[in-house]
Amino acid sequence: MVRSLEGKHPLYYEAILQLREVLPDVIDFVTQEIKRVKIPITKISKVKNGWDYYVIDNQFTKSLGKKLQQKFGGQLLTTASLHTQLKGKEVYRVTVLFRGVDFKKNDIVTYHGEEYAVTGMNKNISLQHVKTKKKIHLRYTEAKRIKLC
Repeated sequence: MVRSLEGKHPLYYEAILQLREVLPDVIDFVTQEIKRVKIPITKISKVKNGWDYYVIDNQFTKSLGKKLQQKFGGQLLTTASLHTQLKGKEVYRVTVLFRGVDFKKNDIVTYHGEEYAVTGMNKNISLQHVKTKKKIHLRYTEAKRIKLC
């Protein structure tokens, strides 16, 4: 866990926070969290459908991804790859991908022509049929098929 760039290269990073297809509220939340914790960001890049933040602390980046999913709902994917070995210890670089969705909890949506209420958005999307009250759980890969009413 690195909290400063002292003794490091100016572009040193341990994690990349990838924000894709997100609303401006998500960007504002990330900016406020980074300022609140005072974590240095070595680089911010605008990409085709979002932003990449190069962060020097991978633990902070993973916890920020979890906060984003809890607050806004969306797909969260975390991967790690071995970067180097330092004094016999393996150092990993982490990539945290957060992909936003067009709806939020308590919205009424259509899925396969039926109306559902969004009851939860954690690791899966939880929907409850408006008329029959039957509950279904979907993966975020199905989010493109869910339309906001």
